[in-house]
Amino acid sequence: MTEPFSRTELLIGAEGRAALEASVVAVFGLGGVGSFAVEALARAGIGGLVLVDEDVVDVTNLNRQLCALRSTIGRPKAEVMRERVLDIHPEARVESFVERYGPETAERLLRPGLSYVVDAIDSVAAKVDLIVRAKSLGLRIVSAMGAGNKFDPTRLEVADVYSTSVCPLARVMRGELRRRGVESLEVVYSREEPVAADARSEDARTGGAAARGRRSVPGSISFVPAAAGLIAASVVVRALLTGGARE
Repeated sequence: MTEPFSRTELLIGAEGRAALEASVVAVFGLGGVGSFAVEALARAGIGGLVLVDEDVVDVTNLNRQLCALRSTIGRPKAEVMRERVLDIHPEARVESFVERYGPETAERLLRPGLSYVVDAIDSVAAKVDLIVRAKSLGLRIVSAMGAGNKFDPTRLEVADVYSTSVCPLARVMRGELRRRGVESLEVVYSREEPVAADARSEDARTGGAAARGRRSVPGSISFVPAAAGLIAASVVVRALLTGGARE
């Protein structure tokens, strides 16, 4: 067997392979979590991908984002990941949008018929809007909670957001979603207590911003966001293979 996905087919069978090829998965946010989710989905043989991220690769992304290389700094993450997917799976159907997801772009970027949605957005407002709209369209969605200020990838879990604990972002999301009548949401989250950021390092980087009370940037490391993205991809693939019903 020399076909690129022959080893995958040994695991999931020809019908499973065909099901993944026919699927279209949208990934919103292509940072530390989202970029690894896209990679895993592409290598699993997902045939259709919609990639959404407004940002360009920055030097500070090199520690954790799959799209970040010295050669890609300054380039849109969505375009870099599209090229990477097609280098893995040239027959894939890949759409890339260098845009911010929000109410003004939602109707164009989030559409009926998607097989699954991966939420790897940082903004709470955008996450909530995406989740509520996906639910209203009957789309299945898995949402990544906070991966910043975390150091132990073995503490990551998959659960309903209302069953989570410890994660500060999950706590905020529970309140926001409850107010909007969302009864359930599958999430990837960490039970690890957030690691305190080194204020001295933050001051050195921002010229004293942390000491002046400005919002600090969360710390990050290579393996926690990556692990969260891989777990999110596994949630999608396993659900598609079991033929799970829409929400």
